[in-house]
Amino acid sequence: MGKVKIGIMGATGYAGEELIRLLINHPQVEINYLSAKIDKPARIDEIFPSFKGKIGLICEEPDIEKLNRATDVVFLATPHGFAYKVVPELLKKGKKVVDLSADFRLKDSSLYKEWYHFEHKEEKLLQEAVYGLPEIYAEEIKKARLVANPGCYPTGAILAVLPLVKNNLIEEKLIIDAKSGTTGAGRNARTELIFSEVNESMRAYKVNEHQHIPEMEQELSFAGKQEFKIIFVPQLLPLNRGILTCVYAELKKDCSTEGLISLYKEFYKHASFVRIMEKGVYPQLKAVQGTNYCDIGLVVAERKEMVIAISAIDNLGKGAAGQAVQNLNIMMGWEETLGLR
Repeated sequence: MGKVKIGIMGATGYAGEELIRLLINHPQVEINYLSAKIDKPARIDEIFPSFKGKIGLICEEPDIEKLNRATDVVFLATPHGFAYKVVPELLKKGKKVVDLSADFRLKDSSLYKEWYHFEHKEEKLLQEAVYGLPEIYAEEIKKARLVANPGCYPTGAILAVLPLVKNNLIEEKLIIDAKSGTTGAGRNARTELIFSEVNESMRAYKVNEHQHIPEMEQELSFAGKQEFKIIFVPQLLPLNRGILTCVYAELKKDCSTEGLISLYKEFYKHASFVRIMEKGVYPQLKAVQGTNYCDIGLVVAERKEMVIAISAIDNLGKGAAGQAVQNLNIMMGWEETLGLR
């Protein structure tokens, strides 16, 4: 059997660049098609000089017919509100699709108008799409033709508290404090993201108004079989990549830090990319940047009323492109770590 042919739409964004970086070294695939909103067609190694000598494919404006002819699997690293328009046609042509945008993450279509400001018209595909968090949905991903790759903030937050939620150990109101590098905001030119605005500073933004809130509430509610509500404070760090997430939760019963660490190790023992820290050791971004790992540390507050769960991921790795490749591997029946070590 020959290599699986890959197409990437949105190839000139940070997530698209990271997908290319990972997939050119993947032993089972070849990249056959690249597109993006672009002034004129250009070689991808001219757009990203680090690819010189590795891939010289032309990146051009999207052409669905050409994409369908050239590919078996399509990654959509496109802005929110684009994927739902093209996915039906791709699926009709028998493609497998991994969508890195939010277009198929939420099961309630009415939420798209409120949080993403467009009207979603693919209700059936919303219900069919599998949320691409392998630590929860690996079996469903194996059979999926459409995977909704999770958001970066939800990945870090959900993995941080999933064992607590699954074991009914915490109350249903959570405070999530997450700090992200600037690549999480995309590659578009914006004043608040230029070097002199970000360097030597830090700021909160979209406080309790971020579009990832309904995604986190949905998945935690599904996992815990009860309705979770979140207060979410995202913050921008003066660095390129990485997300450090602190989740504060009220415990329903007395627990010890040691006991919860043991619980997490057992819960994630088959998770290839989740690493649990020992007592007194907490995640740091340097340990996960450029990888697909999620590191998790825990501490129970002195009075044993609260637990603080801390996670670190690379927002372009486990938070986007790395997780998308992990999902590809599962969909194709390959070892899920392929191309990610």
